[in-house]
Amino acid sequence: MTPSEFRFPAEWEPQSAVLIAWPHAGTDWAARLHDVETTYLALVAAIAARQPVLVAVANAELRDHAATRLQRAGVDLDQVRFVRATYDDTWLRDSGPVTLVGQDSFRLLDFRFTGWGGKFDAGNDDRLVEQLMDADVFQDARRERIDFALEGGAIETDGDGTLLSTWRCLAERHPDRSRQDIEAVLVESLRQHRVLWLEHGYLEGDDTDAHIDTLARFAAPDAIVYQGCDDPQDSHHGELQAMAAELAALRTVEDTPYRLFALPWARPVLDEGRRLAASYANFLIINDAVLMPAYDDPADDAAAAVMAEAFPGRAIVQVPCRPLIWQNGSLHCITMQLPAGLLRR
Repeated sequence: MTPSEFRFPAEWEPQSAVLIAWPHAGTDWAARLHDVETTYLALVAAIAARQPVLVAVANAELRDHAATRLQRAGVDLDQVRFVRATYDDTWLRDSGPVTLVGQDSFRLLDFRFTGWGGKFDAGNDDRLVEQLMDADVFQDARRERIDFALEGGAIETDGDGTLLSTWRCLAERHPDRSRQDIEAVLVESLRQHRVLWLEHGYLEGDDTDAHIDTLARFAAPDAIVYQGCDDPQDSHHGELQAMAAELAALRTVEDTPYRLFALPWARPVLDEGRRLAASYANFLIINDAVLMPAYDDPADDAAAAVMAEAFPGRAIVQVPCRPLIWQNGSLHCITMQLPAGLLRR
């Protein structure tokens, strides 16, 4: 099979599992480990009700701890598979495999993970895909190392060859490369036909340099769900309004406007005076459902209503995510979907 015969599937396509890493005292979650485990328990329960979950654990003791907590929470452990790995932190959207699907095999793209431009140590996370391959949890798969810094949260695909990203993030990762050069790498490595760039959009408390998965997401080849802001007094208002205008100007491959779904704006969430990035756009699509972050805010239910409109026929499940945003990410950031057929049975 030639590389051109592989494709980058959309998140809503059938999945074999979702990959996560269990937090432990050696990660940045140490100070609030109990709180963040409540999110992981709710997340695994929601996924396991519909498909398997592949859980990376640092050692046998952590595996037993996670299994005990999941069992006590009523999770069907037959839907949970554990794999040993060494990791710096649990943001597997950015360190996990970006999977291309072929006719009868898979390519696990292993981009360089630099800790979001060198902000944090990431030596173990940069080896995660290699560790998973060595653990033999995938079938009919080959790892493809790509010497280019890219996080999974920085890219969105519609499954039909259109990639959506933010220029702010990619320019920060590659300040010495031109837009044309960066776009060429993305098109070739991800087997895309075109790249749509957003120039606007950011969230306070986000240290990813404006990952697209906190801002705007494909819901279908002709639909985009995005984080809105209707409060003129909020510091995000100007940037997110400008982003909304950019999205309205984008066109599908058929040269029609995208159907746009604006998500409501949650009240500011502060931690010791620091604004946290409470984005509803950081949702996860799984088989037959959409898992959305909830922040114990009146806007949670309104966001769920928007999701239901954007994803007809899928259950909308709220997962409590206030503990996650303390570390500057949310639901989508801690997960990586694995396409149907990839996980070894």
